[in-house]
Amino acid sequence: MNAFLQRVHQIDTWAFIWLHVTKQFPYRRTVRWVSRCGDGPLYTLIALGLMAFNVPHSHTFLYLGLICYALDVSLYLLLKNGIKRNRPAAAIDIYEGWFTPSDQFSFPSGHTAAAFVFAFLILSFYPLFAIPAYLMATLIGISRVLLGVHFPTDIIAGAVLGTGCAVVGSFIYTGIIG
Repeated sequence: MNAFLQRVHQIDTWAFIWLHVTKQFPYRRTVRWVSRCGDGPLYTLIALGLMAFNVPHSHTFLYLGLICYALDVSLYLLLKNGIKRNRPAAAIDIYEGWFTPSDQFSFPSGHTAAAFVFAFLILSFYPLFAIPAYLMATLIGISRVLLGVHFPTDIIAGAVLGTGCAVVGSFIYTGIIG
């Protein structure tokens, strides 16, 4: 690891330890609920609900979402399995996680990436709801750090990944229907 990345990791670890060891955040049940909002099924239910109520542009919202999520998941898996950054419980000796995440590696945050894809789609199609969507995406990212399964830079990377995939997916979709 080069010196810059090592320094970023040290700062990330310090911030994580400060939050978890010093502050001992007490609202785990609430935070876990927020995190579960980013698991995936809620996005599908919202898209299908928009279609069921015949909301304008709901079909395009769904189709573009499928393209964006296909890009997001592909790049997420490539990055996560290529970088192989250990989760905080495995990387920090003095921290013990209180639940087992679904996979071994932390970078980038898939929950955050998916939440930012969804927020971008909301911004693109239903801008009146963009602020609540981005607020929820941000809370999902923060919840992943508070749950102890991600470092802060995992969240930043997830937000960048999700937004980037949504932008690229929009260009792809526009080229397809074009």
